[in-house]
Amino acid sequence: MLKSLHIENYALIQMTDVAFESDFVVITGETGAGKSIILGALGLLLGQRADLQALGDKDKKCVVEALFDISGLGLQHLFEEQELDYDDQLLVRRELLPSGKSRAFVNDTPVQLPVLKTLGEHIIDIHSQHQTITLTGSTFQTQILDNLSGDGKLLADYQHSYREYAALKRQLEHLTEQEAQSRKEQDYLRFLYDELCQAKLIDGEQEELEEEAGLLNNTESIKQAFEAVASLCDGEDDGVVARLVAAKGQLSRIASYQKDLPQLEERLNSSLIELRDILSEVSSIDDRLVFSPERQQMVNERLDMIYRLEKKHNVETVGALLVLQAEFGDRLEGMGSLADQIRQTMEQVDAAYKAMQQLGEQLTKARAKAATMLEQQVVPTLALLGMKESRLSVAITAAADYSLTGHDNVTFLFNANRGGELRELSKVASGGELSRLMLAIKSINCASQTTPMPTIIFDEIDTGVSGDISIAVGNMMRRMASTSQIIAITHLPQIAAKASQHFKVSKAVDSSSDRTVSQMRRLQHEERIVEIAVMLSSNPPTDAALQTARELIGM
Repeated sequence: MLKSLHIENYALIQMTDVAFESDFVVITGETGAGKSIILGALGLLLGQRADLQALGDKDKKCVVEALFDISGLGLQHLFEEQELDYDDQLLVRRELLPSGKSRAFVNDTPVQLPVLKTLGEHIIDIHSQHQTITLTGSTFQTQILDNLSGDGKLLADYQHSYREYAALKRQLEHLTEQEAQSRKEQDYLRFLYDELCQAKLIDGEQEELEEEAGLLNNTESIKQAFEAVASLCDGEDDGVVARLVAAKGQLSRIASYQKDLPQLEERLNSSLIELRDILSEVSSIDDRLVFSPERQQMVNERLDMIYRLEKKHNVETVGALLVLQAEFGDRLEGMGSLADQIRQTMEQVDAAYKAMQQLGEQLTKARAKAATMLEQQVVPTLALLGMKESRLSVAITAAADYSLTGHDNVTFLFNANRGGELRELSKVASGGELSRLMLAIKSINCASQTTPMPTIIFDEIDTGVSGDISIAVGNMMRRMASTSQIIAITHLPQIAAKASQHFKVSKAVDSSSDRTVSQMRRLQHEERIVEIAVMLSSNPPTDAALQTARELIGM
């Protein structure tokens, strides 16, 4: 229930604080006094879009704050979903700054507007003559049956199942798209992988082949160099070996004349041995170095293939190509596992669909039961509201697809006249008839509930009602207040007289600011009598009107 409301600098309201009781509350006042401003302020708390034009004083911020008792409404899960601390006393505040920025708070915790909207749907139910048009919609009619069934857990279980099914279906669609894309890539990826496999690459072979290619491509030059080395070192007359032998002979001839000469001779002999060993190795390499055009072509072709693959894959080594080969193989294997994932997900989708379908069937049965109860109870209730010949039938048909609300299309068929054809509400019901039908349905819903319900606000929903019917409407609202807080904005004295708490909205010129302001205050017993008498007659009221007002309040 709404316990208190604080409004500051909103439209014509400078400052007001109102405390509400738990049962039947009425708000009255002349047209244009500012009753709709109260609803506008509450709308801000429900997450509606803020407008700078709502600022009374453009230099000050607007504040709307309300305290709700939400014990028994079972809203703990909503607070958990929004990561908010739960308390039976819910404080909601909305601030509109002169800069145009808006701020919202739940129990002093900053929140986004969608959070206010989500909470608002569960704490206040506002109905006006304009909003009654929603009664003609299939979605709203479905909600009416769900409320009457009283099995909120079944609907919550179904919606949870539907979300699971929808999530798995989206996952399956994503995997299927991946598989389709993979199929497009698979042939090319397989070609790349096979090409690298067929190359039979060996890590490090590029360096060896490049070295061998250098020899094969320069065999003739190398052999010529070897021949030149042999000629220079071992020529018959002027080769280095012959000269060293001659030099050694000269030292040997004079070795006896100085003690150091034998050592020099020995060193010269060592050089001669080393040079002959070098010449032997050069000759051996020269003998092994055989030019082969076939081998040269094979090595060059192998290197050309390696260079081409490296360029194609933008790498510089055979080792990097081998890494790519392994990656391509893993990806190809992963594409095979994607098919397994799709099969598994399809099985999960089928299981989720069956679970959702089963809960959907239970939901349909619960709605059919609620529809029967509504059909049986709404006719006598409408009769109390002056629509004695009215008939209502609820048609439930299977929808084309499952949705968050189930697998049902709900249609209210109605006619207010005897013998008239039952047709869709939007085609046969007037605005006044819709208002009374809405009131009747809300009354039946309240009577069927054993747990607390949100605050219900009726904004002049009684338009077009008068006389005894208005008394019946007032009595109906008073009965509804036994299970839900009812707040009614009304012009009818018969309805106002049935309330346990009566507020009057009026406007006057504030002398300090020289501007028109709206005020809302609670009327005491005698003030109520005068206000209802004024609504019955004129201002000031007649004695007869005052007497009638007392009688209405006492009824």
